Amino acid sequence: MTPTILFWRRTDCHGLERLELMRRPDGITAESTVLCTEEGGFRLDHRWHLSPDWRALSVTVERWNSEGHGLLRLERSDAGWQVNGAPRPDLDGAEEPDLSVTPFCNTFPIRRTPPEPGQSLTLDTAFIDGPALTVARSCQRYDRQGPGRLRFVDLGLSKGFEADLTVDADGLVLRYEHLFERVPPRG
Repeated sequence: MTPTILFWRRTDCHGLERLELMRRPDGITAESTVLCTEEGGFRLDHRWHLSPDWRALSVTVERWNSEGHGLLRLERSDAGWQVNGAPRPDLDGAEEPDLSVTPFCNTFPIRRTPPEPGQSLTLDTAFIDGPALTVARSCQRYDRQGPGRLRFVDLGLSKGFEADLTVDADGLVLRYEHLFERVPPRG
């Protein structure tokens, strides 16, 4: 199987992401590197394991910045989550992770948002601040505006933030207002 290669560039600062997405019958994996000048500059690698229906099973995040190297692993366990192997009851019921530095994880709830314009999906997330390597519970909503168009509304940690999203047929972000846009790879 050949991986799908995706690139996103930041529109709010200098940054670029390269993601390799591999779909197999038993699940989906993604490996990515983000380079960004924000917050003093950092490199962040993230590796995802997803079920065949695009539910996150685990994500490992490695960060390099002026403070050194850091590692965080978030893993689904029963109804909750473990962070670096330790149970996090405050995250129980969070449906998906949301990693701050990539639009990739928006795909998970986007694929479950009802397809009719005017319909919405509200969910709790395990929000990962990539540069800080912290995890906190948050809430967000996706409002379907039409085919390939949604509105993201943060109801939690960044309450009041909203952005229009344009997505492809797989629910992968093409444009995330204020933050990201997909860049086609050059042959």
